[in-house]
Amino acid sequence: MTSKRYARQIAFTAFGAEGQKRLAESSVLVVGAGGLGSWAAELLVRAGVGHLRLCDDDSVELSNLHRQSLYTEQDAAACPLKAEAAATRLRAINSECRIEPFAERIDHLTIHRAAKGVHMIVDGTDNFPTRFLLNDYAVKYGIPWVSAGVMEGQGQVLTLIPGTTPCLRCIIPSVPPCCGEDDQQGNACCQFGVLGPAVAAISAMQAAEAIKLLSGHIAQANPMMVKFDFWDNTIQRIALSKLRPSTPCPCCDQNEYEYLEP
Repeated sequence: MTSKRYARQIAFTAFGAEGQKRLAESSVLVVGAGGLGSWAAELLVRAGVGHLRLCDDDSVELSNLHRQSLYTEQDAAACPLKAEAAATRLRAINSECRIEPFAERIDHLTIHRAAKGVHMIVDGTDNFPTRFLLNDYAVKYGIPWVSAGVMEGQGQVLTLIPGTTPCLRCIIPSVPPCCGEDDQQGNACCQFGVLGPAVAAISAMQAAEAIKLLSGHIAQANPMMVKFDFWDNTIQRIALSKLRPSTPCPCCDQNEYEYLEP
């Protein structure tokens, strides 16, 4: 670990040299290398995470560039797989980090390979079934994860720690009526649009939460679900503890993992 590279981060006393050391020894899975995932992956690599596995089976296209930080016009013309193109860029940003592209779709079979050995998961996905799959895996194996979503000028982020916070199924019991099981939120982005700065801001919050947990500062994790409207300038905070349902959760209370074990 090159201390000069991280000098300004280490100088933050709440984080310090010990936090940097723990971050360098950590492994994180980023699922999705699009808007949220590309920004979050870049921030984590710049911060000095030791190992980052980046999952995406999609290719780069021109419409990605306004909100996805790791790609260029050259990438959009060549249409490489995002995981591969992002890995190349991330290695150029920080050669000390081990970057591992995983260019496969995440499902109930591939998740076990994708998440093997990681300390936490960052959600950069664009659909609820995949989020519920990540939730099942996280709860079953006790892995914290940071979930987020952005649409138009709005976004939200929440940090989920199995055994401590409610899980995603506590908060959203099933796929919302507006989103079928095969729905891709990315298609909704095509219809309703999304502001690039909103994506960058939400992913920065995701990366900050991940850095807290990976560096051993679990007590600093945000206990709120935070919703931002960057267009209308509003913020809403809801305590995760208040979102726990009165009835048993099928996932974290009854150990039913229907998305992980269909």
